[in-house]
Amino acid sequence: MNAWKRSLSAIFRFDLDLNRPRVRLKAVSSRCGQMLWLILLFAVVAANRPPRFLIDGQSEIVVRLKEGTDTPVGSLIYRLRGVDPDGDTLKFGIRDQLGSDILRLEAISSNEANIYLVKELDREVRDEYSFVLTLTDGHLGEGNFITQSFLLLVEDVNDNEPIFKPYPSAITVKEGAPPSVLTTVEATDLDEGAYGQVLYHLQEIDGDVENFAVQTVNGKGVIRLINRLDYEKKSLYQLRVLAVDRANQGRVNTGTAAILVKVQDEEDQPPEFVVASPVTRISEDAPIGTSVLEVRAIDGDRGINNRISYSIISGGEDHFDIDSSSGVVYTINQLDREDPNNSNGAYILEILATEESRSVSPMPSATTEVTVIVTDVNDETPRFRSERYIGEVLENAQQNTPITFLQDAIPEVFDYDQGKNGTFELYLVGDNGVFDVTPFKGINEASFLIRVNDASFLDYESVTVMNFSLVAKEVVAKDPKMSVVPIMVHIKDENDNFPEFTETLYTVSIPENCGVGTTVAWVQALDQDSDNYGTRGIRYTNLGGSIANLLNLNQISGVITVKQAGGDNFDRELVSRHYLTVEARDDLGRGNRNTAQLIINIEDVNDNAPMFLGNKYEARLLENERQFENPLMLEARDIDLNGTKNSHIEYSIVGGDYKSNFSIDPNLGIITPVSGLDFEQIPGDNSNIRPIHLTVRARDFGIPPLSSTVPVTIYVQDVNDHAPMFQQMLYKRSIPEDMPGGTSVLEVKARDSDGSSPNNKIVYRIQRGASDKFVIDSRTGVVSVANGSSLDPDKTNPKSNRYTLTVVALDGGIGDQQLSAAVLVNITIVDVNNKPPVFVEPGTITIKENTQVGTIVYQARAKDLDDQPVLRYSVDKKASIARDEDGIPVPVSEFDYLALWDLNSVDGTLRVVRLLDREKVETIKLVLTVEDMAAIEGGPRQTASATLTVVVDDENDNNPKFRKPFYKTSIPENSKIGINIATVIADDADKNRSMTYFLEGPEDLLNLVHMESKTGEIVVANKIDHEQYPWINLTVKAVDSGVPPRYSVADMFIQVLDENDNNPVFESSTFEYRVREDVEPGTTIADIVARDADSGEYGKITYLLDRISTQGKFLINPETGALTVSDWLDRETQSTYNLVVEAWDNYQFGYLSGESRNAFKQIVVYIEDVNDNPPILHLPPECTTITEFHNHREPIVAVSATDADDNNLPNGRVQFHLVGGKGYDLFRFEQIGGDANTGRLYARQSLKDRFGNYTLLVEARDLGVPSNVAKGELRLCVTDYNDHAPVFMHPPQNVTIKVPENATVGTTVVEVRAIDADIGPNGAVRYRVRKDAAAAWRAFTVHATSGALRTTIPLDRDKQTVYQLRIEAYDLGLPTPLSSDLDLTIYVQNVDNYRPRFPNKNFHVNMTENNREEGVYLPSVIERDAIDRGDEPVLPVCYYIVEGNQDGAFELHRNTHKLSTTRPLDREQQANYTLTILATEDCIATPNYQADVDFVSTLVVHVTVNDVNDNAPKFVSKIFTGGITTEADFGIEFMQVKAIDFDEGDNAKISYYLDGEVKETLTEGLENLAVSPFLVNIDTGAVSLNFDPQKGMKGYFDFKVIANDTGGLQDEAHVFIYLLREDQRVRFVLRAHPSEIREKIHIFRSQLAKVADSVVNIDDLRVHENKDGSVDNTKTDLYLHLVNGEDHSVLEVDQVLRIVDKNIEQLDELFKEFNVLDTQPAEYQPLLADTLSSNQTVFWLVWTSLFLAVLLVLSIMMCLSQRADYMRRLKAATATAYSSGTAGESDMTIRSTTGRVPNTNKHSTKGSNPIWLHAYENDWYKSDEQSERDSLDENAVDQDLSNEKPYFITTGAFPSLDSNETAPQTNEAKYNFYQQLEQMKNAKNMETTEL
Repeated sequence: MNAWKRSLSAIFRFDLDLNRPRVRLKAVSSRCGQMLWLILLFAVVAANRPPRFLIDGQSEIVVRLKEGTDTPVGSLIYRLRGVDPDGDTLKFGIRDQLGSDILRLEAISSNEANIYLVKELDREVRDEYSFVLTLTDGHLGEGNFITQSFLLLVEDVNDNEPIFKPYPSAITVKEGAPPSVLTTVEATDLDEGAYGQVLYHLQEIDGDVENFAVQTVNGKGVIRLINRLDYEKKSLYQLRVLAVDRANQGRVNTGTAAILVKVQDEEDQPPEFVVASPVTRISEDAPIGTSVLEVRAIDGDRGINNRISYSIISGGEDHFDIDSSSGVVYTINQLDREDPNNSNGAYILEILATEESRSVSPMPSATTEVTVIVTDVNDETPRFRSERYIGEVLENAQQNTPITFLQDAIPEVFDYDQGKNGTFELYLVGDNGVFDVTPFKGINEASFLIRVNDASFLDYESVTVMNFSLVAKEVVAKDPKMSVVPIMVHIKDENDNFPEFTETLYTVSIPENCGVGTTVAWVQALDQDSDNYGTRGIRYTNLGGSIANLLNLNQISGVITVKQAGGDNFDRELVSRHYLTVEARDDLGRGNRNTAQLIINIEDVNDNAPMFLGNKYEARLLENERQFENPLMLEARDIDLNGTKNSHIEYSIVGGDYKSNFSIDPNLGIITPVSGLDFEQIPGDNSNIRPIHLTVRARDFGIPPLSSTVPVTIYVQDVNDHAPMFQQMLYKRSIPEDMPGGTSVLEVKARDSDGSSPNNKIVYRIQRGASDKFVIDSRTGVVSVANGSSLDPDKTNPKSNRYTLTVVALDGGIGDQQLSAAVLVNITIVDVNNKPPVFVEPGTITIKENTQVGTIVYQARAKDLDDQPVLRYSVDKKASIARDEDGIPVPVSEFDYLALWDLNSVDGTLRVVRLLDREKVETIKLVLTVEDMAAIEGGPRQTASATLTVVVDDENDNNPKFRKPFYKTSIPENSKIGINIATVIADDADKNRSMTYFLEGPEDLLNLVHMESKTGEIVVANKIDHEQYPWINLTVKAVDSGVPPRYSVADMFIQVLDENDNNPVFESSTFEYRVREDVEPGTTIADIVARDADSGEYGKITYLLDRISTQGKFLINPETGALTVSDWLDRETQSTYNLVVEAWDNYQFGYLSGESRNAFKQIVVYIEDVNDNPPILHLPPECTTITEFHNHREPIVAVSATDADDNNLPNGRVQFHLVGGKGYDLFRFEQIGGDANTGRLYARQSLKDRFGNYTLLVEARDLGVPSNVAKGELRLCVTDYNDHAPVFMHPPQNVTIKVPENATVGTTVVEVRAIDADIGPNGAVRYRVRKDAAAAWRAFTVHATSGALRTTIPLDRDKQTVYQLRIEAYDLGLPTPLSSDLDLTIYVQNVDNYRPRFPNKNFHVNMTENNREEGVYLPSVIERDAIDRGDEPVLPVCYYIVEGNQDGAFELHRNTHKLSTTRPLDREQQANYTLTILATEDCIATPNYQADVDFVSTLVVHVTVNDVNDNAPKFVSKIFTGGITTEADFGIEFMQVKAIDFDEGDNAKISYYLDGEVKETLTEGLENLAVSPFLVNIDTGAVSLNFDPQKGMKGYFDFKVIANDTGGLQDEAHVFIYLLREDQRVRFVLRAHPSEIREKIHIFRSQLAKVADSVVNIDDLRVHENKDGSVDNTKTDLYLHLVNGEDHSVLEVDQVLRIVDKNIEQLDELFKEFNVLDTQPAEYQPLLADTLSSNQTVFWLVWTSLFLAVLLVLSIMMCLSQRADYMRRLKAATATAYSSGTAGESDMTIRSTTGRVPNTNKHSTKGSNPIWLHAYENDWYKSDEQSERDSLDENAVDQDLSNEKPYFITTGAFPSLDSNETAPQTNEAKYNFYQQLEQMKNAKNMETTEL
């Protein structure tokens, strides 16, 4: 009892001890069981105390380990210790949970255990593990443990490389961009701490980082531009950004990113002059238009290449000009060196070159200075600058080739005289016409050229020197002076002969094993020229061909030797002949060239051994046969030269044990047996095939001979040629008569000498003598007693105790090939006895497995005391037992180990009848029994038993067996060395199970992997490259440790997975391409090919093209690399494109993730010119003047033309022709040499007497095919000598002119006019009055130049009525002016004379427009009044147009009075003309019309222009857009197309038609529409709906409309109609009546469309409707919808509202102009009734009624409150703001302080919109009752007087409110009222604008 209490107290103490681990108890379901277990537990606990962990007072075990290889697998990470008060052995454990498999616990003592790491740690996968350790002493009960927490913290190591996030691979930076941030890259590192922090650096690539920097900011790499880039220096930069982690020790990881920076060229460089001659000379007599020099500049920005224009900005502007396109400076005026303004004959021209830039202002420009020196003339006699001239000229020089003067000779002749004395002619004497001199004439000073005239005499080989004289002779007729200078011209040899090789074809031979320095050939060339141009100067400059780089060519001797021997090129078997080209050039290798062909034959050398076609040969041969089943023929080939000893082959058998049994044909290689072979003599196993291995050699007859061998395997097949033979001639056996059936009697044994199965397999048969008593086992030959038979002699008939059996043995031959043998077996039957036998103890025997069947392994021995015992042995099958090698019993059902044996029951011999297999059974205990069969019948059985233990000894008879038939795995390329690939395991049923593994395969594959011979683990041994080895196929071999060892093999297939480790590489191809500028878009111009050694997506190339460089003109197929033209090209816009082609691999999957590799290639596309630009002709704007004595050999004028096409091609070269014009056959054009686009005009002959003005039609035609032509008019003025006298043209001779007698002094009487056929001063006419005797000349004077004859004194008719004057017209010709006279009669007219009058003041005439010539005669005047005197001369009446003809459309013949048009009239420009015609008798001078004086002589002509249908209708827009909703009604007219015809009447009547079909695009629901969906009204152009839209229909329509007038003229427009839903329309609410904005709604539409970048269609314009259904006339609802102009989709309302909100600042002015108040969806979404159930409807109706009732009450209350509020505002609005000192002034003025409507009453509560703003709408100012509470006692009015414009409201405007004045309102008050209303409207608009 005390012990029980102690136990209970111990338990309670254990449970109450909270500081110690608890024991968990397992519940038991049964209450009785619970009590029983509780009692047992109490007993156990009373006897056991729990263990505990020793953790040094810590509550948790914490272990920190580094990840990866820093903590290798198998490391001891912690040692657990525990203590048990009872001293029990402790067992540590770890609770199964996620991650617990990384640890392994191993007990090392009774209270200690080690914790090992079994898996590698990876912090990036998991950084901490929390485990629960368990501890038990084995007595806590099942499932009860002491627990302890164990925390494993994984510390980071630097094992992860930074990886870049997707980044832009290419950046475009404008040239000259300031330092700025280009882009930001970011790389992430999975490590933590410093290992995971990334710093960025730029790696230097060709100095590309000097302009860039990278800065690490917040973990990102900010790439900055630190210097300004210059496109001209470099246009592409390749940056490599390195992301490096911040590891301060150990491994530092780095990631890379490649970024291409493309520099975009900016126009920041001025033009650069590339051609500018600093000094140019020109003779002062050079003709106008002569090209002086040419400058050329190019754009300093190479990537832009703007067109350059030229101009002269200073120096010589009056004498020189420059072609703005070509830069050719030419003369525009005659030069005069003596001019004091020309700086002593030198002009310094400052030339400006300006880029024609569209983006830079001012345009970039550059200047340069050139000096033009005008050569002087002298006044001396003709003299040459040199005393003699020595020159040279090339032989074969072309005609007009100048000779070159030597020895500083100056080819000038000068004469300081002037005029003709300074003019001299040049000619040659004694040159026989070979040369001519130019110029042939000189004035003052001339530089002459001696040119070749007849080139046929120039031949160096015929003549080398020519002597003649040059004469300069004055042209004066009297005593001309002359100078003669000798000239010696050396004919200079020209390299005009080509080197000629001595042979056109050289053929040589060299051996293929020739060495360095071997002479290959000697070539020789000759040249007929002299010196270095001839043979002496020949150099052999080039050797081209397949092996040119391997040979050395002596440039002087022409000897060719071997420079580099060996290699494939000298291998005759690869290349037997080489073709080369030898080049020879004269002039020491710089002159003419010629080539000869060299053929090098490679002579054969015996350097190739014969090679058999097969690597082995096999054949089958039957035993004893002398021929193979199929002939065995070996063939070897020698690739040395056929037909030589080097390739002749001899065959022989050189190896093999049986080589003497075979022979081979030495020439044919046919192997035949010498004699038949005996299969049995050939060693081998039991198979019917035994191989014979031979070695055959093939040897050539070269020196030295070479040979090779090949293995030959001959499989000899066994033939059944041996019969079985019994081991004995006779078999005898005695057996007891009671031997039971089935007992073996004896065993016959026969042997067959054949070597293989089945020929040596024997079966046995009893042929005779058995008498059904015996049977024989056909396989073993065991003769047994037949079952059921009795051997009792007494029971046999006849009685017999002896049997003679004939046993036959048959082998396995088939058919007639089967052989047999026979033997006799004598069996004697003996009697039995009755003594039990006694066994001799059998013991244990050991038998090798695979012991041959029939082998006697044991003989049971038993003794019987009987004299004649008959013992029979047997096996007790039930008592026998067998076990395998592990000692486990083997059931008979699994392996019948009893059938292995045959125990002879007679003699006790134990034979093996089946092959033993140790792997199935190792130990067999056979219980043997023996029985004496001679026992007394009826007595006890005479038996005995014994146990025979049979131990089966192992033999190595099982090959190792791999667990898989083959192995297939994969591994990424570039895997680290040591990475596991696979592990192979082979099993062996034998005891010798230790395996050794080997790899077999090609040497190069074996070097890649390594196999652990003991474990079978295959690991990476070397770098593996997928591109070299995509598969590694090896054979794995497992060898056991048996003797002899056995092995097995398995195939190992290792797939090398590709990684993206190769960059694309562009194939080496040309980088320049040419394409015609007229090539059609889509044409392929190049196939860019890049290769990537990777495979799959990693090797798939995607081609990209830099968009900036292409400028939209080129595209590249991303898959094929085909570069195509995408847009029309224009060489004149840009002639060269520098394209950057990018090749990316893995673009589809790796571009964004940064896993793509790329390469760049820059190609240049040259645009070839096409003749697509006509020339532009540049002609002098003024008339070019020459004299009629102009020398026709001198140019008249130079004209030029520019052609935008390439001037280096015929397309840009221009020739000039005269094709028409007055006198064009008198002139001709001559092209200026060296300048294809400039021509000089010459006269074909002398122009004497051909002076005048010529307008020549000049044609400029380029040389392209087909050619382009430009035409222009060249005006030429040919002056003459003064050989024509002036001729009076007006007035006629002896004309009478009336002058009123009251004419004042200075009155113009008439203007005389004379013309002179001469021109210039010779044609300048001057006038004077010749003196006469009557002194009439004193009364008049004539203006010398104008010819105006004026009075000089007052005229008096009474003193003199008629004056006779003679006017002289003379010219200013020199030396003698010419003149002519005009006689005039001046009649002094009475002032009261009658003036001409028209019978009617108005005259109407109709004229038709577009008629070129149309006229009408005007009515005549009334000639004379009856009261006039008849003494005055009758003068003609002339008509003049004095008003209404400002545009000169009409002309009036003053004498015939015919009014006609000067040009066709256009009614559309002006339909009516009103002309004022004045009739006067003064036909001399044009009258100065004065309406008040001349009215009596005027006629008003009204001209009406009749219309002609000459204007086609024009649509107001080429594109009309509109929309219809799916709820529109059939037949509705929803839009209108409109055209305008400027004609009138029927000509302007327009008819509209729908043209063609209506196209439906992106439509849905219109499939069954069979008619045209729209109709166009023929008269109005209204478009109506011709189908019934349904909900769900989508799409848009487009069609064409035609507008025709009555004359058949037409115009075409395009109509787009969009099908939209009702909810896609937007409503704009505008504060204006529809009539106010209808006319200008198109402005709103166009500006909204421009801002929204969409098509805007106006659907409707109606008066605003409030939500309650009421109409507000002051507002307008504008319904419209927007359409995306790109894809023609109708924008949703929310999209439109977002666009409006986004562009609200741009729309602000528009919305203010149209007073837009709101923008909202067009329709409110109603609540559908069918969405509510009937119960819900009742519920909502009840609550709605209650809500409306409450709302009504509130509304009434608000109305009452509002009414009081309005009345208060009314008083505030009518209160006087301030009082005026002026009596009677009672107006109220309201001023605005902020520009908005003021708040005039402190009682007002609505802000800044007082009620009076609505006066004109709501008539609130009418009389109304007012209450006392509306007094203004507390009202205050703002009296701030601002400077802003006030708005006045007078009391007169509100008569019903004026209680003080009763006087009637004045008109002024009413005027102010209406004026005030207008101002209130303005105030309202102002308020609306500020919303």
